[in-house]
Amino acid sequence: MVATNLKAKTMDLMEKRTAMEAEMNSIIDRLCQPGGPGLSGNLLDSEGFPRSDIEIAVVREQRHRLTELRNDHSAITEKINENIQVLHSARLAPRSSFVKESGLGEGSDNQTSLALDDVASASSNNVTRDSISQTSSAMDIDVIVNIPFAMVDEIADASPAAEDGLQLGDQIVKFGNVEAGDNLLQRLALEAQTNQGSEIPVAVMRQGAFVNIKVTPRTWQGRGLLGCHFRIL
Repeated sequence: MVATNLKAKTMDLMEKRTAMEAEMNSIIDRLCQPGGPGLSGNLLDSEGFPRSDIEIAVVREQRHRLTELRNDHSAITEKINENIQVLHSARLAPRSSFVKESGLGEGSDNQTSLALDDVASASSNNVTRDSISQTSSAMDIDVIVNIPFAMVDEIADASPAAEDGLQLGDQIVKFGNVEAGDNLLQRLALEAQTNQGSEIPVAVMRQGAFVNIKVTPRTWQGRGLLGCHFRIL
């Protein structure tokens, strides 16, 4: 029952995170539209006066909201990871522990044999009761694997990233051999440099759906080998 409740809470958190991502992408689209101020662009003109082509108060409000959403997104992602690890730990508990705790390991050899058969049967039934079937197990594993670790928050026109299919707001699930972990910015840069001129398979989450593309890091008229910026989630 605990596993059922925990999984339900985790699915609820995932729905909330998806809603956050949609709102974040919407704000990024508005700020980064042609002529827009971007996520960190100057709000003053060349003479030091407030820009007249944008509503500065609105821009500041949107940037502030984006910062709040990013912080909330990081917190909710951490909680989702914790819950999934608990679910997996419970699922991977040794069967012998299950037998001992259930009191099914006592009695004669025949009773023991019967008890072990009952454990297997009870375990199967427990899977249904707690919604931790092989199917949901696979789904939970996918959840771990498919948690985005970075987002494209800036991308230049005519850049390799743009021409190869990356889009503003894409959330990176896998970039070549790079997945969630430590030192992600350094690893992303190294992956691009190591594969200059070669295709890199990239898995992204875009508007709630997973998309697989290939990007080729290469020199172009702008900066870097991709022409985009990743923000670690």
